[in-house]
Amino acid sequence: MNLKSLFYLHHSDRKVILSLLVFVLICLGLIVFVGSRTEETAAGKDDSLPLRPAASFPRRKQLPVYEMENGKQLFPFDPNTATADELQRLGLAPFQIRNILKYRSKGGVYRSPMDFAHLYGLTRRQYRELAPYITIGDDYEPASTLPSVQHYIARKEAEKQAAHAAYEAYKARNTYKPYKEYDRDTIRYPLKLKAGEHVNLAAADTNQLKKVPGIGSGWARAIISYGRRLGGYVAVGQLLEIEGFPEEALPYFSISDPHTDKINLNTATLSQLRRHPYLNFYQARVICDYRRLKGKLTGLAQLRLSKDFPPEAIERLRPYVVF
Repeated sequence: MNLKSLFYLHHSDRKVILSLLVFVLICLGLIVFVGSRTEETAAGKDDSLPLRPAASFPRRKQLPVYEMENGKQLFPFDPNTATADELQRLGLAPFQIRNILKYRSKGGVYRSPMDFAHLYGLTRRQYRELAPYITIGDDYEPASTLPSVQHYIARKEAEKQAAHAAYEAYKARNTYKPYKEYDRDTIRYPLKLKAGEHVNLAAADTNQLKKVPGIGSGWARAIISYGRRLGGYVAVGQLLEIEGFPEEALPYFSISDPHTDKINLNTATLSQLRRHPYLNFYQARVICDYRRLKGKLTGLAQLRLSKDFPPEAIERLRPYVVF
């Protein structure tokens, strides 16, 4: 037997060996290719800028999704970006979801979890359940939290304090006549109320309202205007329904002998009903449909079957309607 015959292989054996070699080469190529791509991806991640946290207000840890017995789900959500389906999964009523979407479509922004508490119809129980899961995105935080803005505010405050110190020094060096000895224009600049004094919100005019600390001509006109839209105030807390109203002014108001202009739910048109602050389009349409299908209303209890009239909506409407 010679050396050539020792290494001779049959034709079929050569084909098998050739196939195995091709397979091994393909596997080695894939290993080299995948390894290089993995290194590029890791390098790309190392060179990238750090991501900003998606929800930096408030600073709280992400809570897991919680399944409730009634089929609702509790999960972290941003009221500025949550979809209608997500809000529905959280257990919010359809009218509440409509109000959120309408508020956002008009440019409204929830800047803190507390802002979400102003949602019409949101109960204390609902807010306590949802509050831990409310996350406000960094883009929706108040601009005042920017370091540059905070630096500007601090600089202005320092300048104000320096000017006040200079003024006090000037008074100490010069003869100063107390301001109270000068005649005061009490029409343009009324004397403010002291702690414990009150203004009757049900009957006050703009001059009386301007005596309240923190209330000037603009707020006085806003209070009168909103009172006319309501048909009269029945509770001091209704002032908080005016957007941006200074809460620290509330202790200076009281309600005595309230009188309200009532709207007749059986004769008012859809447009007239919608003009009242406590009736939206859907609620006004429910009232008109009820009159058309079932006849005149005799009490607000007849509206309780409608999902657009939760108990709290009916109670706050009660002082302003007749039948």
